[in-house]
Amino acid sequence: MKKTAIVVAPGRGTYNRTELGYLKTHHAARSGLLATFDRFRQDRKQTPVSDLDGAARFSGAKHTAGDNASPLIYACGYADFLSIDRTQIDIVAVTGNSMGWYTALACAGAVSPIGGFEIVNTMGRLMQKSLIGGQLVYPFVDENWFPAPGVRETILQKVAEIDTRVDHDLSVSINLGGLLVLAGNENGLAAFEAAMPRVQDRFPMRLPNHAAFHSRLQAPVAEKGRSVLDAGLFRQPDIPLVDGRGYVWYPKSNPLSSLYDYTLGHQVVETYDFTKAIQTAAREFMPDLVIVLGPGTTLGGATAQSLLLGGWRGLVSKPDFRERQKTSPVLISMGDADQRTQI
Repeated sequence: MKKTAIVVAPGRGTYNRTELGYLKTHHAARSGLLATFDRFRQDRKQTPVSDLDGAARFSGAKHTAGDNASPLIYACGYADFLSIDRTQIDIVAVTGNSMGWYTALACAGAVSPIGGFEIVNTMGRLMQKSLIGGQLVYPFVDENWFPAPGVRETILQKVAEIDTRVDHDLSVSINLGGLLVLAGNENGLAAFEAAMPRVQDRFPMRLPNHAAFHSRLQAPVAEKGRSVLDAGLFRQPDIPLVDGRGYVWYPKSNPLSSLYDYTLGHQVVETYDFTKAIQTAAREFMPDLVIVLGPGTTLGGATAQSLLLGGWRGLVSKPDFRERQKTSPVLISMGDADQRTQI
């Protein structure tokens, strides 16, 4: 009997030094698909994704830049999606985090593989060219994933207060499980860093080469994206899609103009609620498994935290989740070489 699964596509920041060679290692057999992506990049005088993945060494400046990282992560994630054994797994819904929404569109059939690549390549290039603002991350859960009393509210109050200051922009970019990703200009980000205590030896943590995604600061990028990307790229999905509001796009249930408007409008300039997307997908589709596409494994923690914050299957803490994973895994990270063999 097939297991049901929701599939989660990762966003920026998931292809790092340890992921170098991901396509070559896991997807050498998909040379035709990768050649299509490479030609698209070559036609635009951009480095092919195969060359980026096959580089002799990882370069933070090169591999994390939006115009390279976005299409590279898309290629890895979409190739992973194609690798899922559909004779054993019934995919009942697809979602993603941030840039992962573009990958999710392709996985669900709402755009073609090359159409999704065009969207992600275009938006990555536009964001890198403008590089408006930045992002940082701050947690409101402890190291066992228990919400620290009052911390989330304190963070939100401080964000709102800083945002009222002259020449300060700051807002919630992504609700990411037990983390809040904040977007703002340099004044806003620096004010938050000065105001909040350092926790877990690394937060608040700036995200390198990240613009102020999912905030009003990206309005010029959204406008430019709409001017160069055609609505004809979109089609009705074959698999339900859960977006960054927790809204479900069922096949043949919405006008394509609405999907286009969301993708190049709200999705770019408003908060992306990944936590709600995961919780909605889990409640609405009751999957046996949650499959997180590669590259990387960092999104697995935020996905698990999102499930736990929603009280999924009675799990409430990191120890609970780890114990469940040992006996009956509910979350599979394809970026983990051992876990990917299970599906």
